[in-house]
Amino acid sequence: MHLQLGEISTIVVSSAEIAKEVMITHGIIFADRPYVAALDILTYGSRDIAMAHYGNYWRQIRKICTVELLTAKRVQSFESFRQEEVSALVKSISSSQGSPINLSKKIFSLTYRITSRAAFGNVCNDHELYSSVVDEIVKLGSGFKVADMYPSFRVLERISGLRQKAEALLQKSNKILQDIINEHRAGLESEIIGEEAKEDLVTVLLKIQQLGGLEFPLTDKEIKAIIWDIFGGGGETSSTSVDWAMSEMVRNPRVLKKAQNEVRQVCHGKGDVDEASIKELKYLALVIKETLRLHPPFPLLLPRESRENCEINGYQIPSKTKVIINAWAIGRDPKHWSEAETFYPERFLNSSSDFKGTDLEYIPFGAGRRICPGILFALSNIELPLAKLLYHFDWVLPNGTRHEDLDMTEDFGVTMSRKDDLILIPTNPINESTE
Repeated sequence: MHLQLGEISTIVVSSAEIAKEVMITHGIIFADRPYVAALDILTYGSRDIAMAHYGNYWRQIRKICTVELLTAKRVQSFESFRQEEVSALVKSISSSQGSPINLSKKIFSLTYRITSRAAFGNVCNDHELYSSVVDEIVKLGSGFKVADMYPSFRVLERISGLRQKAEALLQKSNKILQDIINEHRAGLESEIIGEEAKEDLVTVLLKIQQLGGLEFPLTDKEIKAIIWDIFGGGGETSSTSVDWAMSEMVRNPRVLKKAQNEVRQVCHGKGDVDEASIKELKYLALVIKETLRLHPPFPLLLPRESRENCEINGYQIPSKTKVIINAWAIGRDPKHWSEAETFYPERFLNSSSDFKGTDLEYIPFGAGRRICPGILFALSNIELPLAKLLYHFDWVLPNGTRHEDLDMTEDFGVTMSRKDDLILIPTNPINESTE
């Protein structure tokens, strides 16, 4: 579908076949990002991974992310953080058993705390402030802005108030992150030689900064932009996915019971869920896959921009055309999915579809050169919380609401969250230690 949004010629892709043309066949041509005013301001001139222009700088920071920051080994090293935070959540919920709780808010807080500890080594002192700033930034960066439709008229950024809002949020975010960086830098400088520093993400980035030798120096601005991606991308997507998975299971009691039986059988006698057990939870893996099919973290993948003229499906696509991949529509395309609107995890049994973007009918994390580099980090923050929530509690809707009447209305934004928070009553907690 072609749209003329102000000055910007825009194509919306809603089929797997055309998505493959854009992201794989002509991947280099469509590897760039268009100018998005709010995100450009908030990432110090697109110095992050997500919005950086395709080229040597982007290759450098993506390599840092894939080789240093978000490797399987690094993600595994954060297991103790995840265990402690999810166990604290279980303890908190246990104290409210039999009463309605706002599970959406608890999940968002949990994901933020895990992400904060992975990034900073602990939950920063201003965690509530930074959490609200992240939420505001995500909202500001979502939707279509008039200023982005007329990039040659930068004055619209000020007339609309967009620039002022973005700069105010940047000032808040910058102060918090710079204080954290300064604290980490002081800790590194005062270290006894040979003593290994705690390898949180800021520490890793500062060590890379100290080593130097990069084509593009890694300044504090780049570090802050990368950390923002971890929060804005990783944190938001994980919490939204857990929220939707719980919603879908509560709405489908058969699936909920089957997932609970699996985790309780696998972890029987252990008293809790450890990450070693996660690999044995085959049905839970199907539940997560199906959740991400119906509710991809980014329903519209971050926009791409053509770097030169090309032809797609017989149509001439000029240079500088904006392309939006509708992952939400692709995941519900009846051409590829039978009963596409039905939540049915078993559809992924014996399926080759994975999160790596090899099957273009299933692209919850994108595909091609711009595929999300933080898939392992995101999944680890989805799997353990879900497994523990299923293991320790039964769940019912409040006020006698029938499961089929649960409101599943979506709230469109950068991520597709629930319109209304998920309110549930936890019951029958497993009477075993959660410490």
